[in-house]
Amino acid sequence: MWQYTYLAINFFTIIICFIFSFHPKIKFHRHFKAFLLSSIIVALFFIAWDVWFTTNGVWWFNDKYLIGKRLFGLPIEELLFFICIPFSCLFTYFCLDKFFKLDWKPSIEKIFVIISIIACIILSILFKDKIYSLVTFLTTAITLMVLYFVLKVKWIGKASFIYLILMPGFLAVNGILTGTGLDSPIVNYNPKDFIGFRILTIPIEDTFYGYEMILWNLFFFHKFKKDEQN
Repeated sequence: MWQYTYLAINFFTIIICFIFSFHPKIKFHRHFKAFLLSSIIVALFFIAWDVWFTTNGVWWFNDKYLIGKRLFGLPIEELLFFICIPFSCLFTYFCLDKFFKLDWKPSIEKIFVIISIIACIILSILFKDKIYSLVTFLTTAITLMVLYFVLKVKWIGKASFIYLILMPGFLAVNGILTGTGLDSPIVNYNPKDFIGFRILTIPIEDTFYGYEMILWNLFFFHKFKKDEQN
Protein backbone atom coordinates (compact mmCIF):
# COMPACT_ATOMS: atom_id res chain seq x y z
CA MET A 1 0.00 0.00 0.00
CA TRP A 2 2.97 2.34 0.44
CA GLN A 3 3.09 2.88 -3.32
CA TYR A 4 -0.13 4.90 -3.09
CA THR A 5 1.26 7.37 -0.54
CA TYR A 6 2.01 10.28 -2.89
CA LEU A 7 -1.24 9.66 -4.78
CA ALA A 8 -3.17 9.74 -1.49
CA ILE A 9 -1.51 13.04 -0.53
CA ASN A 10 -2.75 14.60 -3.77
CA PHE A 11 -6.23 13.15 -3.30
CA PHE A 12 -6.72 14.33 0.28
CA THR A 13 -5.27 17.74 -0.59
CA ILE A 14 -7.97 18.39 -3.15
CA ILE A 15 -11.05 16.34 -2.24
CA ILE A 16 -12.63 18.56 0.45
CA CYS A 17 -12.04 21.73 -1.56
CA PHE A 18 -13.48 20.04 -4.64
CA ILE A 19 -16.66 18.98 -2.82
CA PHE A 20 -17.21 22.44 -1.33
CA SER A 21 -16.66 24.02 -4.75
CA PHE A 22 -20.31 23.16 -5.47
CA HIS A 23 -21.65 24.80 -2.31
CA PRO A 24 -24.40 27.28 -3.31
CA LYS A 25 -22.75 30.11 -1.36
CA ILE A 26 -19.35 29.50 -2.96
CA LYS A 27 -19.96 28.24 -6.53
CA PHE A 28 -16.29 27.87 -7.31
CA HIS A 29 -17.23 25.15 -9.81
CA ARG A 30 -18.31 27.91 -12.19
CA HIS A 31 -14.64 28.81 -12.55
CA PHE A 32 -13.22 25.32 -13.13
CA LYS A 33 -12.33 26.27 -16.71
CA ALA A 34 -10.44 29.37 -15.56
CA PHE A 35 -8.63 27.29 -12.97
CA LEU A 36 -7.66 24.54 -15.42
CA LEU A 37 -6.34 27.01 -17.98
CA SER A 38 -4.29 28.87 -15.38
CA SER A 39 -2.92 25.75 -13.69
CA ILE A 40 -1.89 24.16 -17.00
CA ILE A 41 -0.05 27.28 -18.15
CA VAL A 42 1.83 27.62 -14.86
CA ALA A 43 2.45 23.89 -14.62
CA LEU A 44 4.28 23.90 -17.97
CA PHE A 45 6.98 26.15 -16.53
CA PHE A 46 7.26 24.37 -13.19
CA ILE A 47 7.25 20.91 -14.79
CA ALA A 48 10.12 22.01 -17.04
CA TRP A 49 11.93 23.23 -13.91
CA ASP A 50 11.11 19.94 -12.17
CA VAL A 51 12.36 17.84 -15.09
CA TRP A 52 15.64 19.75 -15.28
CA PHE A 53 16.28 19.51 -11.53
CA THR A 54 15.39 15.82 -11.48
CA THR A 55 17.59 15.07 -14.49
CA ASN A 56 20.52 16.86 -12.83
CA GLY A 57 20.07 15.19 -9.47
CA VAL A 58 19.00 18.26 -7.52
CA TRP A 59 16.15 16.12 -6.21
CA TRP A 60 14.79 12.66 -6.86
CA PHE A 61 11.80 10.50 -5.89
CA ASN A 62 11.51 7.42 -3.71
CA ASP A 63 9.89 4.62 -5.72
CA LYS A 64 8.62 3.02 -2.51
CA TYR A 65 5.85 5.64 -2.35
CA LEU A 66 4.98 5.81 -6.07
CA ILE A 67 2.70 3.76 -8.31
CA GLY A 68 5.54 3.57 -10.85
CA LYS A 69 4.15 5.50 -13.82
CA ARG A 70 6.32 8.33 -15.16
CA LEU A 71 6.05 11.02 -17.81
CA PHE A 72 8.99 13.24 -18.82
CA GLY A 73 10.96 11.39 -16.16
CA LEU A 74 8.59 12.57 -13.41
CA PRO A 75 6.17 10.42 -11.41
CA ILE A 76 2.54 10.87 -12.39
CA GLU A 77 1.91 11.91 -8.80
CA GLU A 78 4.36 14.79 -9.20
CA LEU A 79 2.50 16.04 -12.27
CA LEU A 80 -0.79 15.87 -10.36
CA PHE A 81 0.84 17.96 -7.63
CA PHE A 82 0.75 20.97 -9.99
CA ILE A 83 -3.02 20.64 -10.27
CA CYS A 84 -4.03 19.56 -6.77
CA ILE A 85 -2.01 22.05 -4.73
CA PRO A 86 -2.99 25.11 -6.83
CA PHE A 87 -6.64 24.01 -6.76
CA SER A 88 -6.74 23.94 -2.98
CA CYS A 89 -4.87 27.24 -2.71
CA LEU A 90 -6.99 29.07 -5.28
CA PHE A 91 -10.18 27.69 -3.77
CA THR A 92 -9.13 28.99 -0.35
CA TYR A 93 -8.16 32.35 -1.83
CA PHE A 94 -11.48 32.55 -3.67
CA CYS A 95 -13.48 31.82 -0.50
CA LEU A 96 -11.58 34.21 1.76
CA ASP A 97 -11.67 36.95 -0.86
CA LYS A 98 -15.40 36.39 -1.34
CA PHE A 99 -16.38 36.64 2.32
CA PHE A 100 -13.72 38.91 3.83
CA LYS A 101 -12.12 42.21 2.91
CA LEU A 102 -8.39 41.43 2.92
CA ASP A 103 -7.06 44.07 0.53
CA TRP A 104 -3.95 45.95 1.66
CA LYS A 105 -3.38 49.67 1.49
CA PRO A 106 -1.40 50.41 -1.71
CA SER A 107 1.49 52.04 0.19
CA ILE A 108 1.91 49.08 2.54
CA GLU A 109 1.70 46.60 -0.31
CA LYS A 110 4.35 48.50 -2.28
CA ILE A 111 6.73 48.52 0.68
CA PHE A 112 6.15 44.80 1.23
CA VAL A 113 6.85 43.98 -2.42
CA ILE A 114 10.01 46.10 -2.58
CA ILE A 115 11.42 44.64 0.66
CA SER A 116 10.57 41.11 -0.52
CA ILE A 117 12.31 41.66 -3.86
CA ILE A 118 15.43 43.05 -2.21
CA ALA A 119 15.50 40.18 0.32
CA CYS A 120 15.16 37.54 -2.42
CA ILE A 121 17.91 39.13 -4.52
CA ILE A 122 20.25 39.26 -1.52
CA LEU A 123 19.50 35.61 -0.72
CA SER A 124 20.14 34.58 -4.33
CA ILE A 125 23.53 36.32 -4.22
CA LEU A 126 24.47 34.87 -0.85
CA PHE A 127 23.65 31.33 -1.97
CA LYS A 128 24.60 31.57 -5.65
CA ASP A 129 26.54 28.30 -5.37
CA LYS A 130 23.36 26.42 -4.37
CA ILE A 131 21.37 25.89 -7.56
CA TYR A 132 17.98 25.28 -5.93
CA SER A 133 18.41 28.29 -3.65
CA LEU A 134 19.71 30.53 -6.43
CA VAL A 135 16.95 29.70 -8.91
CA THR A 136 14.15 29.82 -6.33
CA PHE A 137 15.10 33.13 -4.71
CA LEU A 138 15.90 34.77 -8.04
CA THR A 139 12.69 33.66 -9.78
CA THR A 140 10.65 34.75 -6.75
CA ALA A 141 12.20 38.23 -7.01
CA ILE A 142 11.49 38.31 -10.76
CA THR A 143 7.92 37.10 -10.17
CA LEU A 144 7.22 39.92 -7.73
CA MET A 145 8.84 42.53 -10.00
CA VAL A 146 6.91 41.44 -13.08
CA LEU A 147 3.56 41.01 -11.36
CA TYR A 148 3.68 44.26 -9.41
CA PHE A 149 5.63 46.70 -11.58
CA VAL A 150 4.94 45.37 -15.08
CA LEU A 151 1.55 43.66 -14.91
CA LYS A 152 0.33 46.06 -12.20
CA VAL A 153 -1.56 43.52 -10.09
CA LYS A 154 -3.05 44.87 -6.87
CA TRP A 155 -3.54 41.70 -4.85
CA ILE A 156 -0.01 40.56 -3.91
CA GLY A 157 -0.42 41.66 -0.29
CA LYS A 158 -3.74 39.90 0.04
CA ALA A 159 -2.39 36.78 -1.68
CA SER A 160 0.68 36.76 0.58
CA PHE A 161 -1.49 36.95 3.70
CA ILE A 162 -3.67 34.08 2.47
CA TYR A 163 -0.55 32.07 1.63
CA LEU A 164 0.51 32.58 5.25
CA ILE A 165 -2.89 31.30 6.39
CA LEU A 166 -2.37 28.26 4.16
CA MET A 167 1.08 27.60 5.62
CA PRO A 168 -0.04 24.94 8.17
CA GLY A 169 -1.57 22.92 5.32
CA PHE A 170 1.50 23.53 3.18
CA LEU A 171 3.76 22.33 5.99
CA ALA A 172 1.61 19.23 6.49
CA VAL A 173 1.66 18.24 2.82
CA ASN A 174 5.27 19.12 2.12
CA GLY A 175 6.28 17.68 5.46
CA ILE A 176 5.05 14.24 4.44
CA LEU A 177 6.67 14.58 1.00
CA THR A 178 10.01 15.41 2.62
CA GLY A 179 9.85 12.63 5.20
CA THR A 180 7.79 13.73 8.21
CA GLY A 181 6.12 10.63 9.65
CA LEU A 182 7.71 8.31 7.07
CA ASP A 183 10.70 5.98 7.24
CA SER A 184 12.25 7.90 4.34
CA PRO A 185 11.32 10.98 2.25
CA ILE A 186 9.19 10.75 -0.88
CA VAL A 187 11.22 13.62 -2.34
CA ASN A 188 14.96 13.64 -1.62
CA TYR A 189 17.21 16.71 -2.02
CA ASN A 190 20.89 16.83 -2.87
CA PRO A 191 22.52 18.53 0.16
CA LYS A 192 24.95 20.50 -2.00
CA ASP A 193 22.16 22.18 -3.98
CA PHE A 194 20.20 23.96 -1.22
CA ILE A 195 20.92 25.94 1.94
CA GLY A 196 20.10 23.13 4.33
CA PHE A 197 17.81 25.19 6.55
CA ARG A 198 14.57 23.27 7.03
CA ILE A 199 11.20 23.85 8.65
CA LEU A 200 10.75 20.42 10.20
CA THR A 201 11.85 18.36 7.18
CA ILE A 202 10.97 20.98 4.55
CA PRO A 203 13.72 22.99 2.81
CA ILE A 204 13.05 26.70 3.24
CA GLU A 205 13.30 27.07 -0.53
CA ASP A 206 10.09 25.06 -0.91
CA THR A 207 8.09 27.84 0.73
CA PHE A 208 9.35 30.33 -1.88
CA TYR A 209 8.80 27.82 -4.69
CA GLY A 210 5.19 27.33 -3.60
CA TYR A 211 4.68 31.07 -3.14
CA GLU A 212 5.65 32.03 -6.68
CA MET A 213 3.75 29.08 -8.14
CA ILE A 214 0.55 30.24 -6.42
CA LEU A 215 1.10 33.88 -7.42
CA TRP A 216 1.29 32.94 -11.09
CA ASN A 217 -1.73 30.67 -10.78
CA LEU A 218 -3.63 33.58 -9.27
CA PHE A 219 -2.56 35.94 -12.03
CA PHE A 220 -3.85 33.69 -14.82
CA PHE A 221 -6.91 32.68 -12.81
CA HIS A 222 -7.91 36.34 -12.42
CA LYS A 223 -7.36 36.88 -16.13
CA PHE A 224 -9.41 33.89 -17.30
CA LYS A 225 -12.08 34.47 -14.66
CA LYS A 226 -12.50 38.02 -15.92
CA ASP A 227 -12.75 36.74 -19.50
CA GLU A 228 -15.59 34.43 -18.39
CA GLN A 229 -17.57 37.44 -17.24
CA ASN A 230 -17.14 39.40 -20.48
